[in-house]
Amino acid sequence: MTAMEGAPRAPDGARRALKDVFGYDAFRPGQEEIVAACLDGRDVFAVMPTGSGKSICYQLPAVVDGGLTVVVSPLIALMRDQVRQMEALGVPAATLNSAEDDASRLKTLAQLDAGELRLLFVSPERLAAGGLADRLRRAGIRRLAIDEAHCVSQWGHDFRPEYRQLARVREALGAVPVAAFTATADRATRADIAAQLFPAPPVTLVHSFDRPNIALRFAPKDRPAEQIETFLRDHKGESGIIYASSRDRTEKLAETLTGRGHRALAYHAGLDAAVRAERQDAFLQEDGIVMVATVAFGMGINKPDVRFVVHADMPGGVEGWYQEIGRAGRDGLPAATLTLYGLDDIRLRRRQIADKDIGPERRRVEEKRLSAMVDLCESALCRRQSLLAYFGEESGPCGHCDLCRGGVALEDATEAAQKVLSAVARTGQRFGAAHLACVLVGETSEAVTRLGHDRIKTFGVGRDRDKRAWGIVMRQLFAAGALGEASAEHGGFAITEKGEAILFGRERIALRPPEEAAARPRGRRQERADRLDGLDEDAATLFESLRKLRAQIARDEGVAAYIVFPDRTLIEMAKDRPRDLTEMREVAGVGERKLALYGRAFLDRIADTTG
Repeated sequence: MTAMEGAPRAPDGARRALKDVFGYDAFRPGQEEIVAACLDGRDVFAVMPTGSGKSICYQLPAVVDGGLTVVVSPLIALMRDQVRQMEALGVPAATLNSAEDDASRLKTLAQLDAGELRLLFVSPERLAAGGLADRLRRAGIRRLAIDEAHCVSQWGHDFRPEYRQLARVREALGAVPVAAFTATADRATRADIAAQLFPAPPVTLVHSFDRPNIALRFAPKDRPAEQIETFLRDHKGESGIIYASSRDRTEKLAETLTGRGHRALAYHAGLDAAVRAERQDAFLQEDGIVMVATVAFGMGINKPDVRFVVHADMPGGVEGWYQEIGRAGRDGLPAATLTLYGLDDIRLRRRQIADKDIGPERRRVEEKRLSAMVDLCESALCRRQSLLAYFGEESGPCGHCDLCRGGVALEDATEAAQKVLSAVARTGQRFGAAHLACVLVGETSEAVTRLGHDRIKTFGVGRDRDKRAWGIVMRQLFAAGALGEASAEHGGFAITEKGEAILFGRERIALRPPEEAAARPRGRRQERADRLDGLDEDAATLFESLRKLRAQIARDEGVAAYIVFPDRTLIEMAKDRPRDLTEMREVAGVGERKLALYGRAFLDRIADTTG
């Protein structure tokens, strides 16, 4: 973790509020420096991975100094979620967004004018709209917090042009201090964010990108629905997200998983808004739901007990993938991921970049990011080491990702690559993997015979491997850039400049052995005791009883379950079994407001369950 020198420690009042309001005895790494800098009126730029507690970094200063903090957020669902969370803690908060009715809007404006609010959540468009900046200035705005700050950068993975207006809005607000937060940004994106938002260098903190509680697993696609079903068997009854690349794919996969006994819901932008809201609420309020979604679902989903994230299709870049897997295990407890990838994924992502109406520099950046994602999928090195290196962070092998546990190594595959490249050249550089595999193993299919490809020199030179193994070699050559797409319309392979160098012996290439490159992810089953932080059988039973009570309260109040208490708090209750309100107050996550609202109900459940 790196930070600018000179950031002061947080005052005692901040530590008291951290305990009394939020229920925590100590800051997480990086939080104290940011809170102190905010309270000192300094500009702050923090890169903190999901789950590191960035929200408290702007919520706590608003509580401590009693001023108004305006929080810019890109999603209505996230704004509403945070308002409910603050209300549950007894902190006056509201939101202004396009989904609010007139009565709600007028109530919020009246609270603003009366100086009653500590936090106001707004979209960037609403903040820039007529008159609001002047009104906020009159209300005595103390600071501007910008969540998902990567949206301001054209180099970021989720660029939103309306974020570009925020520097101008800041001046309209009276040049108030700005605190900007993002979970994912490489060096180029970080530099662009700082240039866009800050007139002078801010206090900067770049938290470690490492999330050691998240297990990383990758696998080439081989009957994806079956691979996902196998993975889910170890996570029955847990909440998780499965990302798919298309709306149709989310629907079909959710239907398949439902038929196999999982409570799976599809989520994508094509659904009616009411259906999306209903399914999102169910995911937040209930346990054990698998959300099968496009990337339309996730940003701002503030659910700390997501236990797994699966990518049914390869993402287009490391930043987006990292942010998506970061939605698992935000409570710090063990979580699992599985990323599936295949030749068609790589081809699709390359085609998407080629089809975009963007300049050459932007195209170069996107191609570089895709190459990094492909390298991560096909790597023979530690996944976590490769991931952290992408963000400029050095580390040794983690010892517990799928590659560290499986021990995969690259081998010289130049001869096998030359056989493939020769087959591509001698068949006219227009055929796909299935046809080329037939040629290589010497199989006289109808197409091979009709086209005379059983008479070319390469026919049968690869009888030492089966067609599946040759397909894996071709996928790796395509991923490595030795093969390109012959036609956007019809597919097929063509030889690239790199491929020519390999074919004619000017360059060698190392690949993962086909048997290793095809292997299913080899991770030990994540035992329930690990996921429940080592609870014994009796404590685990109590934990489940507390979860049921929490779910009932959440349904009755119409809030997300974690707003009542997160899993980590329930686990501590199950371990320590507090007997009265004094002991309950010592449980992490139990502040004064929640103690008054829920303390007695949970004490009664503990007494009833343990006898």
